[in-house]
Amino acid sequence: MSHYILIRRLRGPVLLLLVGVLALLHQAHIIDHFWHLFWPLLMITFGLLLLAERAVLSAEGGYPSAYPGAPYCGAPDPSASAGAPQNPAQPETAIVRSSSSDFGNDPKGGQS
Repeated sequence: MSHYILIRRLRGPVLLLLVGVLALLHQAHIIDHFWHLFWPLLMITFGLLLLAERAVLSAEGGYPSAYPGAPYCGAPDPSASAGAPQNPAQPETAIVRSSSSDFGNDPKGGQS
């Protein structure tokens, strides 16, 4: 598993741990105001997590792929045949402008 994904998965548990420790300190009457300490510590904690993510990304050489062994989004599909087009054609819609030859010389444009 990538270290980047590991750090991203630690966000929720770190938040719960921070709330739990501050609630325990408040219950033990060590700190008076729970929420006054929570916001600065929350910002510092998430800032440290973001710095750790950036450090891991620079050390590993970029973002990991969504699935191990999966090609990048713009890469051709290796399982496709060589003669087949890589990008499928856009689906056609029924709301398209018809050519002028469909109506002939009718001045009303083919409407009755």
